[in-house]
Amino acid sequence: MALKDFYEVLGVPKNASEDDIKRAYRKLAMKYHPDKNPGDKSAEEKFKEATQAYEILKDPKKRSNFDQFGTAAFEGPGAGGAGGFGGYGGAGFDISDALRAFMNDFGGDSFFSDLFGMGGSGGRRRAGGRRGGGSRGNDLQVHLNLKLSEIATGVSKTLKVKRKDGCAECKGTGSKSGKRGTCQHCSGSGRVQHVSNSFFGQLVQESVCPVCRGEGQIVADPCQKCAGSGRQTVETTVSVDIPPGVSEGNYINVPGKGDVGQNSGPAGDLIVVIQEEHDNFFERHGIDVVCSIDITFSEAALGTAKTITTLDGKVNLKIPAGTQSEKIFRLRGKGLPVLHSPQQGDQLVRVHVHTPERLSKEERELFEKLGQVETQEKGSYEKFKEFFTP
Repeated sequence: MALKDFYEVLGVPKNASEDDIKRAYRKLAMKYHPDKNPGDKSAEEKFKEATQAYEILKDPKKRSNFDQFGTAAFEGPGAGGAGGFGGYGGAGFDISDALRAFMNDFGGDSFFSDLFGMGGSGGRRRAGGRRGGGSRGNDLQVHLNLKLSEIATGVSKTLKVKRKDGCAECKGTGSKSGKRGTCQHCSGSGRVQHVSNSFFGQLVQESVCPVCRGEGQIVADPCQKCAGSGRQTVETTVSVDIPPGVSEGNYINVPGKGDVGQNSGPAGDLIVVIQEEHDNFFERHGIDVVCSIDITFSEAALGTAKTITTLDGKVNLKIPAGTQSEKIFRLRGKGLPVLHSPQQGDQLVRVHVHTPERLSKEERELFEKLGQVETQEKGSYEKFKEFFTP
């Protein structure tokens, strides 16, 4: 593995204290440990880099060498000698070395307990769960379609949600008798050890027990209604309040309305993701809305007043004489609100001068007279222009 700047790997400055370095490594190891990222080669590589950096910077002599010579102090044939990295440098440092170093440093530390989700008293439990209790249930996600009018004012919705709830038959225990026994595979610890041999000797790794899934207990007489899971799928209704001004992709978190956890564990959350329905009249642009209306030639030329639909009712819009096609008028404060803010967007009204495709006899005669007047006016203008043009 090519060596990198060890301070950069841990994300600490060169004057970082020993405690700062340990805290930085703790954070990275918690995030990238192979047991928390099974099969993720990228996470494995980051775990190796962080461990390698920590093994050097925690040692005052090795840190001094690195500060003076950089990574060159730990590369090449002599790197493992006196004052060198002692086997932790260069391409020879693999995941087994990293795990061995990690176990040596933190195998009996509360850091190790935190990583694997163990209780402070020494009793082990599955990550995310509670030995003798239940693990937290899954979060659920639903999509909620909203009209622009609902987004403008905010709305309360009642949703139908299918979720896993505690089995009424066995009261969530998964057992007919309501009793659970100790898992013999892990002796009730919820975790099992795997011993492997490496160049440096035996390496002991821990993982979640595959039989009890980290609970430490198993069901001897499964409940027939829930097949021993302690949960069954039910359909419930959930009320959710949507504030004004939400956008596509925003979400509302409803605590405790997800799946109930196994062994009567706490429920996860319900995540309501907002989706905007297509509107045939309005087009959204941030907090502004745009609409289009048609007017006639005569209305454009003479001026008119139109009743305009807005998100909160109808208003009158005065269109002055001589308005050109595609002219845009602004109705201030008639757009959408900013989420959790008194600020309000505007409504933009685009005016389109409509050209009729079919004319009645009377309309044709009128347009022909208009055309003659326009031609005469144009001719007079041209004569006027020629007279004053040198």
